[in-house]
Amino acid sequence: MDFTFSDIFRTTLSPLQVVATLVIALAIGLFLFFIYRKTFGGVMYSRNFNVSLIMLTMVSSLMLMLINNSLALSLGMVGALSIIRFRTAVKDPIDTVFMFWAVGEGIAVGTKFFDIAVIAAVVIGVVMLLLSALRGKGSQPYLLIIHYDEAASGQIKQLVKQLPGGRLKSKTVQRDGIELTMEVRLRENETAFVEKFLRVEGVFDAALISHQGDIVS
Repeated sequence: MDFTFSDIFRTTLSPLQVVATLVIALAIGLFLFFIYRKTFGGVMYSRNFNVSLIMLTMVSSLMLMLINNSLALSLGMVGALSIIRFRTAVKDPIDTVFMFWAVGEGIAVGTKFFDIAVIAAVVIGVVMLLLSALRGKGSQPYLLIIHYDEAASGQIKQLVKQLPGGRLKSKTVQRDGIELTMEVRLRENETAFVEKFLRVEGVFDAALISHQGDIVS
């Protein structure tokens, strides 16, 4: 059996095919980038995480191109990936879903199921946009934090009873006053009520903070 030095660099995929596959993966990754940015509902948006979705889609497609064209390489790839440990904590479960989505799209593109990749991206993207729109029309969870003097406790208690879906999260009594934290559900046009607490004599400050969690009924 003749073996030449050029056989080392011989592949079953042409450079044009590799570039075309990576470009398609890039386009789908950019679509995921747009969907994540439009539907993000957390407290702090991470652009680095969103960019990583693009790279995850492209890298997944690259790996599948290699595995799909070499059985020996696929076995070696499995062994190499088994020693990798990802230690980045994902705080929001929806971020994990987007990561699986990016990997799934990369797998579909890398195995040349381009039609499935595009259809799945569009369908899932539309579903995410619809769910985000429905969420935007409803109430959102917030944390209301109030610092006040003990003399104002009676009036504060009356105002707290009027809060929609109010739940006591914590109450800290200190020598210089009381800190009360409430979990409430509000629409964006209903946040002006915070000023009512400032009109109460003995209230030092009142803050309304967007809360990433959900209120359990």
